[in-house]
Amino acid sequence: MLLEKLGEKIVLEKKLIGEVGSAFNHLRNSRSPEERSMVSAQLNNLIGSLKRTSEIIIDYTEKVSLANPLEKKKEEISQNEITSEPSLIQTNVQQNSAQIQPASPDSPNNNLKPIKGPLEMRDDIESGQVEKEGKDGLTPNERLTIKRIKKGEKKEETKKEKKPSRYAKISSKYFYNLSMSFIKKGMFERLRRNLVKGNLEFVPAVYLSIVFLSTILIAIFSVFLVTFLTFFSVSALPPFIAMPEGSILARLLKFIWIIPFAPGATFLFGYMYPSLEKKSLERKIDHELPFAAIHMSAVSSSMIEPSKMFNIIISTGEYPYLKKEFTKLQNEINVYGYDLVTALKNRSFNSPSKKLGELFNGLATTINSGGNLPVFFEKRAQTLLFEYKIEIEKQGRSAETFMDVYISVVIAAPMVLMLLLMMMRISGLGISLSTSIITITVVTVVSFINILFLGFLQLKGQKN
Repeated sequence: MLLEKLGEKIVLEKKLIGEVGSAFNHLRNSRSPEERSMVSAQLNNLIGSLKRTSEIIIDYTEKVSLANPLEKKKEEISQNEITSEPSLIQTNVQQNSAQIQPASPDSPNNNLKPIKGPLEMRDDIESGQVEKEGKDGLTPNERLTIKRIKKGEKKEETKKEKKPSRYAKISSKYFYNLSMSFIKKGMFERLRRNLVKGNLEFVPAVYLSIVFLSTILIAIFSVFLVTFLTFFSVSALPPFIAMPEGSILARLLKFIWIIPFAPGATFLFGYMYPSLEKKSLERKIDHELPFAAIHMSAVSSSMIEPSKMFNIIISTGEYPYLKKEFTKLQNEINVYGYDLVTALKNRSFNSPSKKLGELFNGLATTINSGGNLPVFFEKRAQTLLFEYKIEIEKQGRSAETFMDVYISVVIAAPMVLMLLLMMMRISGLGISLSTSIITITVVTVVSFINILFLGFLQLKGQKN
């Protein structure tokens, strides 16, 4: 009966704690003085009830006795056990007495260890643990135990600090002030957001400085390349470099487009790269999120504190990409001092994954309103798992289509092209190329198409 009453009081105490938290949040969000006074009075009543309930629980706990303490008794060896094997004891005593001889202080045998008594010798003989000590004074079992302990010791991992690259230092030296002026004017805001969401370890001004320096270097290289192509002719047949035929102005107009195109492409790639990284990270997080939600649903059912739940998910090491996001969430709580709801909303705003941001937002709303966390995670896990299955089916169908296209373009088309070129060479119609030139052309085209397909697979996040 006492245990049942104790359980009822504990359940009542949990309910009072939840009501105190809700009243405290209401008091913090209320603005009118009348409402604050009413909520404050209700909060004082709840705190008083909570104190009285805690005192009753302490009283019941002191009265509960699950078992009587065991009395410690000294181990006594009966006389029957000592005299049970007289022959064995007598033999040991005789052997030990024969070995004991008076030794002088200068005797080399003065360092002998004390000889065990008859009971100790009998225990060693019965258990079979009589072992010879080595030169180090340790038995084989002791040496084996020390060896196992040394194997089990983990070496402390020292994290090396990441230093900025020399290229980043040079870029910041010449273009940091220019980059900061653009950022202060509100330009490149999308680039800054993508850098944060893509987990790129660059300050926006430093990354923008790198893009500027790379663009200028490519522009200089483009000028040299166009100048070289204007005054020299490059061919696949020896001599590979020769003097050009025709006017220099015509060749200059032919290659002048490289000067604006190459730097523009470099700047565009540098601007788009953080968004590509963000999309790649989003895809990887969405792949782990359904299973992490199932895990969090199981953990939240144990009524653990919500912030501790993320520590458990991090410690498993099964979700490497979600681990980074949850670590950032813990840093906002433990380092920056935000409460859990505010930290969840901040991470929702800066999350690279839309689904993870929705999960953080829903969790913040559920905690703020005093909702049921296990039910929330269970429903959200079902929705995420359903969407994950649909996405897997889409990827399977697109992979089938992609395979058909690859077979047609990379396998069938080069074979047809090679046959056409060989027939044209034999018949003498059209372009007549040698066998080596045909082989080099086909291999080059196939290699280029394979590179394009691999790049497409990488962007789609699929594996060949």
